Amino acid sequence: MSVPVPGLDPGERARLLAGAHHDPHALLGAHRLPDGVLFRCLRPLARRVEVLVSGAEQAAGGAGGELRAELVSEGDGLFAAVLPLPAVPERYRLAVTYAADGPEPPAPDAYAFLPALGDLDLHLISEGRHECLWEALGARPLEHQGERGTRFTVWAPNARGVRVAGDFNAWDGTGFPMRSLGASGVWELFVPGVGPGTRYKFDVCRPDGGHTLRADPLARRTECPPATASVVWESRHVWDDAEWLDRRARRPAHAAPLSVYELHLGSWRPGLGYRELAEQLPAYVHDLGFTHVELMPPAEHPFGGSWGYQVTGYYAPTARLGTPDDFKHLVDALHRAGIGVLIDWVPAHFPKDDWALARFDGTPCYEHPDPLRAEHPDWGTLEFDYGRPEVRNFLVANAVFWCEEYHVDGLRVDAVASMLYLDYSRADGQWTPNADGGRENRDAVAFLQETNATVYRRCPGVLTVAEESTAWDGVTRPTHLGGLGFGFKWNMGWMHDSLVYLARDPVHRAWHHDEITFSMVYAYSENYVLPISHDEVVHGKRALVSKMPGDWWQRRANHRAYLGFMWSHPGKQLLFMGQEFAQGAEWSETEGPQWWVLDPGYVAAGDHRGVQDLVRDLNARYVATPALWERDTDPEGFSWIAADAAEDNVLAFLRYAADGSPLLAITSFSPVVRHGYRLGVPVHVPAWTEVLNTDDPRYGGSGVGNADGLKAESIPAHGRDASIAPTLPPLATLWFRPA
Repeated sequence: MSVPVPGLDPGERARLLAGAHHDPHALLGAHRLPDGVLFRCLRPLARRVEVLVSGAEQAAGGAGGELRAELVSEGDGLFAAVLPLPAVPERYRLAVTYAADGPEPPAPDAYAFLPALGDLDLHLISEGRHECLWEALGARPLEHQGERGTRFTVWAPNARGVRVAGDFNAWDGTGFPMRSLGASGVWELFVPGVGPGTRYKFDVCRPDGGHTLRADPLARRTECPPATASVVWESRHVWDDAEWLDRRARRPAHAAPLSVYELHLGSWRPGLGYRELAEQLPAYVHDLGFTHVELMPPAEHPFGGSWGYQVTGYYAPTARLGTPDDFKHLVDALHRAGIGVLIDWVPAHFPKDDWALARFDGTPCYEHPDPLRAEHPDWGTLEFDYGRPEVRNFLVANAVFWCEEYHVDGLRVDAVASMLYLDYSRADGQWTPNADGGRENRDAVAFLQETNATVYRRCPGVLTVAEESTAWDGVTRPTHLGGLGFGFKWNMGWMHDSLVYLARDPVHRAWHHDEITFSMVYAYSENYVLPISHDEVVHGKRALVSKMPGDWWQRRANHRAYLGFMWSHPGKQLLFMGQEFAQGAEWSETEGPQWWVLDPGYVAAGDHRGVQDLVRDLNARYVATPALWERDTDPEGFSWIAADAAEDNVLAFLRYAADGSPLLAITSFSPVVRHGYRLGVPVHVPAWTEVLNTDDPRYGGSGVGNADGLKAESIPAHGRDASIAPTLPPLATLWFRPA
């Protein structure tokens, strides 16, 4: 005798079918009744559904074999039946028939499983303190209650309901509603049988009852743009960089050589994926002697023309160049070649795409609820709500994620100034002061401090770098002393002033000498990186060599002298791709560097190869000369010799290693040869050897120099008791060490 099936409450049924139910597991799955066990499932468009229960799960003392019973249609894709079982079976399967050719293979019911996310995870998420958030949210393949499948979890605090739609259900999430895990705002569903490679999105029911289909904010892999689905991912990469990580942790970056080659992965060699890049990039960078690469944002972004600075997939490397494991392979290859990996990280803003983070659950979720603080005025994007614990957690954990999951060695944080100031690019009336009436964004300050403190605590040897263009005090001061806690700050002032100076005709430089010397007034106020980045060679700013005045020879000479000056100036160095061989055109993300100018058949190939040879030698001598990096953040490691030789366009200074050994750097930004140019030197050094000359014929120079070395004389100069009288080549930098 069949047992009647109790009907669903009309309101509960309506909310379930509308994807607006907070607890679908209370309605679906198997539930004990006085007369047996009720089985109910939701399978839109199904013709027939059967439940299969193994013999061990049937009535006590029942026969073996398998109980197979048909569920009765209740309309709207709901099927149910009450079976005479003494208890809810631990395991059962559903066989669903959609077409006339028979049922699909029986599969476990997603609504037979307990939550696959623990209370501690939920507590940490609610507190905004889950430092491994990617292990709790997103799509995670795992074994749960004896079954392999994927746990889907998403934070959508104001959603009325959330469903999972993907390949496994023909992109109809009706039959896969997720359950709300209390006040955490997290929704969860474990779907057995779903594994890596499955595409999916979240179908979010907004507070107004409408639906929006969203990519997973914590997706570990995405489809290749312009497609926008998330992809279930499970890494199989086995790391081979333990030696590198161990060595990295033992040496403070401030007291080590740091010479950075910045590049855009998609255009460095157009057409190469991560694995092909792994075959070419480490060898090229190692040959030139750079200690690190800096990758423009590798996280997924829908518009290639943003160069990665408008991120939608914060936890996924862009699929344009391969899989997440392919990206790990590239990082691994760079580490094995002895090259560190920095990445650009963009927590300042995110795009408004209606399938991504913007108004994710139908309300301001990741962005600030105040329209005056949500809209970024410069880039047509949205700003994160740094004061919301879950949003701050999303970003802090993301910084940790790239360091721990992808073994990157540092984060260069983009657009820090735009986060620090409430009135950034806003006119009066377009911004709201903080509680003290000031313009400082206290929430952003706390977020940056937490990010830096967390990364440095969890990831030994990793460094963070701020792109910060204002005079904010304490960017690289430790957080426990009230600073922001960055390891380094880009020296935008040095970059701007020096490039303005170099763009002037040498005849006018004497009147602007302070532009090239002013950086030493504040050189030790922060820990600096000297950046000639992609921003300086696009949008009409011209390539570095093309900024220089004069004919082709003079432009290259200026370029070489500037690089020599940059490598000897206190601070670490960063040079964008293409500038290492003085390409004449601006960078284009569709074309990449002008590699063809290095081809032997090109008429000026020797000129470009000369600059490339200089960069190689600069890096080699830099790494081998502790005076250039060992006391980079110590004022005692620098001493002016000639800071005021404005009429001659000459600069001369000493750099000192920890043991006191000096390097003498002289730069002449004048196009004339100066013989016997007297400069004071330390009295205890009797002779000096020229170890670098950017006017060397090998680099394309005229060959003027001091090949025979220099002997110090007891002739006072520049406040010192001894001096030398070198010959200064035109538009050149010279380095000397004690003979």
